[in-house]
Amino acid sequence: MLRWIVFVPVALFAILAVTFGLGLRRDPSAIPSVLIDRPVPAFVLEPVKPGVAPFRQEDLKGKVSLLNVFASWCSACRYEHPTLMALAENNTIPIYGLDWKDEPRACLDYLERSGDPFVSIGGDMSGRAAIDLGVTGAPETFVIDKAGQIRYKHVGPITEDVWRDTIAPLVARLEAET
Repeated sequence: MLRWIVFVPVALFAILAVTFGLGLRRDPSAIPSVLIDRPVPAFVLEPVKPGVAPFRQEDLKGKVSLLNVFASWCSACRYEHPTLMALAENNTIPIYGLDWKDEPRACLDYLERSGDPFVSIGGDMSGRAAIDLGVTGAPETFVIDKAGQIRYKHVGPITEDVWRDTIAPLVARLEAET
C-alpha cells in the first residue's frame, strides 16, 4: 500500500505537465467569437469628430470593411497604427473605428499626431458596444462582409504579417463573393 503512495505525486505531475504542454500549443490570439457569421450587433455611437453623423452598424453594410476597436491609451494600438495607416493610404479597405472607453479629445489628439486611417469613428465611452461585440481588450479587429456580418475576429495588433497571411486572403475572398 505504501509503495503506491509514492507514485501519486509523480502521476499528478505527469498529468499537469501534459495539460500545460497542450495549452502551450494553442494560439492565445485565437479567441473564438460566437458572432462569426452573424450580423454586427446594433449600435449607434456618438462621433468622435465634431460635426459628423453618428456611427451605426448599418454603415458597415455594402462593402467588405474592418471594424477596429482601439483607444488612445492603448500601447498595442499605437503599435498597429502604421499598418492601419498604410492600408488606408493605399485605399486597400475601408477601416471604421470604435474608440473604446476613451475621451474624445484624447482620441482626436492621438489621431492628429499619428494620422487618421478611419472612415468613421464612434466613441464607446460606456463600453456597451464593445460588450455586445465580445471585445476583451484593445486592439481587436473584425472583418465585416458586404452583408454586414462578422466573418473574422483578430485579437491583438494587426501587423504586416497578420494582414498578408490571414486577413488579406479573407478580404479578397469576401470581395469576390456576390
